[in-house]
Amino acid sequence: MTIYDFEVKDADGNTVSLSEYKDKVLLIVNSATKCGFTPQYNQLTDIYNEFKDDGFVILDFPCNQFGKQAPGTSTEIKETCRLKFMVEYPIFDKIDVNGENEDPLYTYLKQQQPFTEITGKGAGKLKLVVKATDWNYKNNNDIKWNFTKFLVDRDGNVVRRFEPTEDLDEVKAAVKELL
Repeated sequence: MTIYDFEVKDADGNTVSLSEYKDKVLLIVNSATKCGFTPQYNQLTDIYNEFKDDGFVILDFPCNQFGKQAPGTSTEIKETCRLKFMVEYPIFDKIDVNGENEDPLYTYLKQQQPFTEITGKGAGKLKLVVKATDWNYKNNNDIKWNFTKFLVDRDGNVVRRFEPTEDLDEVKAAVKELL
């Protein structure tokens, strides 16, 4: 099984095969429009715009599991992202990334790149928030919060996981290295 074996729904409810993104470098992110990390949309858009002509795509999956910070329908979220944050990369249907209803794509991503540690600016605060709902967070591969990112190389290998507090300059450097 590879990343290309998965099908997902876009924000308009259409089925999309991830095989459409073969030979591209992908950054898969679970997002929310009302999160403390929402300003990352601006930086992600900058990274996307810089590298999109080189075969780079961001795949954005809104998720309402963390503090209900992705309210509204997938279509409403897509509109907000387009108008407020100038997002041009693909936005998909709102999904669960943990638990009994988690999307199979996220089960696969977490298996390929397990959780290691929350690091970066704001890590201490995020650890406190996460620990309040999951005291055993260090010992499972669950997504800890919105804006967790998975980097996928051109061959479909999930090569890195970035927690929400990690510096987006590091994400950009990792993307650039794969391109």
